[in-house]
Amino acid sequence: MNLGIFTKTFERPTLNAKLEAVTAHGLTIVQFNLSCAGLASLPDDPDVLDAATCATIRAAFARHGVSMAAISGTFNMIHPDIAVREDGVRRLEVLAGACESLGTSTITLCTGTRDRDSMWRRHPDNDLPAAWDDLLATMAQAVAIAAAHDVTLAIEPEVANVVDSARKGRRLLDEIGSPHLKVIMDGANLFHAGELPHQHAILDEAFDLLGPDLVLAHAKDLIRDGAAGDRAAGSGRLDYDYYVLRLKAAGYTGPLIMHSLHEDEVDRTVAFLREKMG
Repeated sequence: MNLGIFTKTFERPTLNAKLEAVTAHGLTIVQFNLSCAGLASLPDDPDVLDAATCATIRAAFARHGVSMAAISGTFNMIHPDIAVREDGVRRLEVLAGACESLGTSTITLCTGTRDRDSMWRRHPDNDLPAAWDDLLATMAQAVAIAAAHDVTLAIEPEVANVVDSARKGRRLLDEIGSPHLKVIMDGANLFHAGELPHQHAILDEAFDLLGPDLVLAHAKDLIRDGAAGDRAAGSGRLDYDYYVLRLKAAGYTGPLIMHSLHEDEVDRTVAFLREKMG
C-alpha cells in the first residue's frame, strides 16, 4: 500500500502550492478535488475542463511527481428533488469526459441522503424503498457514463448515507452488476450507534463482503459511533492494527488516503500509519 492524502488538506492559494505541501510531507499520491485548481468540484460546462486546462493540471502533477489516485465527483444521488439529481448526473458526465486528460480513471461518489441540505447528514427516509429505487436509477445513469468514458466509480458505505453498511454496499454492487462500480473502504464510516464495541466483527463483515471490489482505502478515525469518523487516523477508537491487517488480508495494494485531518496533524499521522503498514 502507498500512503496518500486529500489535496484539500492543505490551504494554499494555488494548485502548485498544494502539491508542494503534499511532497513536503513525503507523499506522492492524492485524492483530488477540482476545487484545489480553482474550479467547481463538478463543473457545469465541458469548456471549463478543456484540453488546455486539463493539460495544465496534469503538468503540475507531473512536475511535482504526484499521482492522482482518484478525483471527487460527489453529489447527492438520492436528493429528494429529482432536478438536483439530474444536474449531478449531467455534471458527472463532464468530469468523466475529462478524466483521461487529467490522468486518473477513478471518480469517488456519495450514495446520498434524503436530507436536502447536506450529503453527509442522515435522514430517516434513507431506509424507505423509494430511496433505494432512486439510488438505483441514478447509479444506472452514472455507470452508463463511466462505461462510455472507461472510468471506475467508487462508493463507500457510510452511516449517514443510503448505503450505510457493507451489506447494502454488496447489494448495490450486485444489483447494478457493472465492472465500472467499485468500493472505497473507510473503517471509520461503518459503525451505527452501539456498534463500536463490536468493530472487529463489523470490519470482518465489510472485508468479507466487499474485499474483492476495493479500489481505494481511506484512513481517518472516530471517537463515537453513529456518525462517520472525522478525526485524524490514530487519534480515535478505530483499531488500526486490525484495519490494516484486514486490508492486507484482502490483498489490497492500492493507496491508503488520509483525510479528516488538519495540516499540523499530517506528520504525526504519516508516522502512525507507516508504522502500522510496516
